[in-house]
Amino acid sequence: MTLSDLPATIQTLLNQAQKTGEPLTITQNGIPFVIISPIKKKSLLETLSTLEPLDEDFAIELIN
Repeated sequence: MTLSDLPATIQTLLNQAQKTGEPLTITQNGIPFVIISPIKKKSLLETLSTLEPLDEDFAIELIN
C-alpha cells in the first residue's frame, strides 16, 4: 500500500510525523492503539560503519 492510497487525513498526519520526526500515537477510547514512527535515515558514514570487514584481498591494478 502506498501513501497515496490512504485517506487525506491520514496522509496529513503521517506527513506531520515525518516533518517533526516524532512518533504518532493513535488511541482508541483513550487507550494507545498503534504508534506510527518515521524511519530515521542513516548517513552513508553511519551505514558503512556497521558493515563487517571483508576477509578478501583485492588485487589493485594501477593504470598509468
